[in-house]
Amino acid sequence: MERVQRGFEIPTFERMSGFHGWNRFAAVNEEFVPMHMDDEAGRAAGNPSAFGMGNLLLAYVHAALRQWIGDNGRIVTVAIQYRAPSFRGLRTIVGGTVVAVREEDGETAADLEIWAKTEEGTLMAPGTATVIPG
Repeated sequence: MERVQRGFEIPTFERMSGFHGWNRFAAVNEEFVPMHMDDEAGRAAGNPSAFGMGNLLLAYVHAALRQWIGDNGRIVTVAIQYRAPSFRGLRTIVGGTVVAVREEDGETAADLEIWAKTEEGTLMAPGTATVIPG
């Protein structure tokens, strides 16, 4: 792993948004909510169409962190704010920047500002995380 230092940008994690991924996530989480599967239900909820699950976006954030810290690292905290929905056909990109590095109980902890955006640049979920890199 790269030397953990303030300002380091973690590698991005990307996924296409759409029914295929939403359906798989819904199946393993028993989350077949109409507004995530049906355009009419999505419109009834005030959106232009069906939209992806918030918990799937959180799973993408976890995947980005895990991809960076490896199997021996530890995700200590993650907090995100949902600001915009994930619509079908747009690429979701997750990334983050190390904002602080400190020693905690004899381990190096990294605090990050994290984000999930659409390929068009719409900020869907800003947040923070603390990890113990592996």
